Amino acid sequence: MSRSRKKPVINKRRAARLAAVQALYQVEVNRQTPEFVVGEFRAHRLPSLLQPLLPDTPAPDVDGEWFEIVVTGAWAQRKQLDARLESCLQTGWSLARCGFLLRACLRAGAFELAGRTDVPVSVVISEYVEVARLFLDGDEPKFVNAVLDRLAPQLRDGVEAAG
Repeated sequence: MSRSRKKPVINKRRAARLAAVQALYQVEVNRQTPEFVVGEFRAHRLPSLLQPLLPDTPAPDVDGEWFEIVVTGAWAQRKQLDARLESCLQTGWSLARCGFLLRACLRAGAFELAGRTDVPVSVVISEYVEVARLFLDGDEPKFVNAVLDRLAPQLRDGVEAAG
């Protein structure tokens, strides 16, 4: 018997994070610039953002400014963020092993932890865990939680890992 998940609440900021993960995925997979992908999303994809993931959910409003900040910032800082993320992975794991989608989710979360100190750590982590749940069914959301929780003390003074 399958367990039914309640429909997630998709506010403007979560919709922006969801779109940012999709855009970061597209930037890496298609080797396109973040500026090109952001423009494409704004013109064509944001209005129907959730249709493939949640067909019975009305399209959410998207915080377009937040979306662009996360996409361009995470991509511009990916080398520094990737090094930090790698240090938080279990022995034997690498970001390359994580795959494109999980890597995009981790990069976006790492960017917000590093550069958006106006957003509490607990909010950043829980938001990207929820975004991961929309895309992935396995243990990946727990993986996102663990990695971002380990990363937070490296990027924010006075934050202790929940671990």
